[in-house]
Amino acid sequence: MNNNVTGSELGRVVVGVDGSQPARRAALWAAAEADRRGTTLHIVYAADIEGRDLYVSADSIERGRGAGRELLDETAAAVAQLHPSLHVTTEFSRTAPVPSLHRSAARHGTIVVGNRGRGGFNSLLLGSVGLKVAAGAKTPVVVVRGTDDATTGVVLAAVRDEHDLNSVRHAALEAQIRKSQLRLLHVWNILESVGSVVTMLDDVEEIAGEQVRHLTAVTDQIRDEFPDLTVEADAEKSVSVSGVLVEASHHADLLVMGGRRSHDAMGPTLGWHTHSLLHHAHCPVLLIPRTAGHNGSES
Repeated sequence: MNNNVTGSELGRVVVGVDGSQPARRAALWAAAEADRRGTTLHIVYAADIEGRDLYVSADSIERGRGAGRELLDETAAAVAQLHPSLHVTTEFSRTAPVPSLHRSAARHGTIVVGNRGRGGFNSLLLGSVGLKVAAGAKTPVVVVRGTDDATTGVVLAAVRDEHDLNSVRHAALEAQIRKSQLRLLHVWNILESVGSVVTMLDDVEEIAGEQVRHLTAVTDQIRDEFPDLTVEADAEKSVSVSGVLVEASHHADLLVMGGRRSHDAMGPTLGWHTHSLLHHAHCPVLLIPRTAGHNGSES
């Protein structure tokens, strides 16, 4: 890989707004991200009025349309004040938020959402729209969490095994455009390993060595591809993988991880650790979709 890549390789940035404060923070975060990448910021307001003509008055629809376009203009103006050279486009969509954002991102965009929407009651919890966007996306998704504007100069990447190499590469690009260091963190739960790898606790050292080998393989590859990037790698043992990552997010500007998805009767869903981090991380979380067949276990 050419280490002299630009942020545009990460794709354009698409953000959804709905008039809530979390969505506004997400829009401003997305603007800064687009500026770092040297790409376009696309702001989407999804009115969800398609098919409602039969039971909603024309006046109500027109008022909603006017409010949505006013919100788009206000958001674009706020972004222009902070990033005057950034190319910004806006979109008023008649369809629902989730398909609107997926469609706008297409194949190469990064979707940005706030940690909760207008219907949210608890600032700790991710709204249903954000969860559905993250669960069903085939492109990267950022959930903007955290309220501290101070920067740490660290991009944190969660590493399970070599299947996470693509998400770690993405984290390396993020660290590169931010002029930050990259920290790779592998957390393994011994309670999940015992019984599936060997017999009992006698082989803990062997299990630990195997876990470290996964991390080392990814670390060596990233250091080879990004020789000018400062890369640190840590392996930790814990009974709570997500707990360690949540704590580590206190000391990062961005947490990048492979977003494991599965399907149930209700449609695509997120893995347990992914779901927990989207609800409780202390910095924005960037999910990189894993390719089919590479989801694996979250242990």
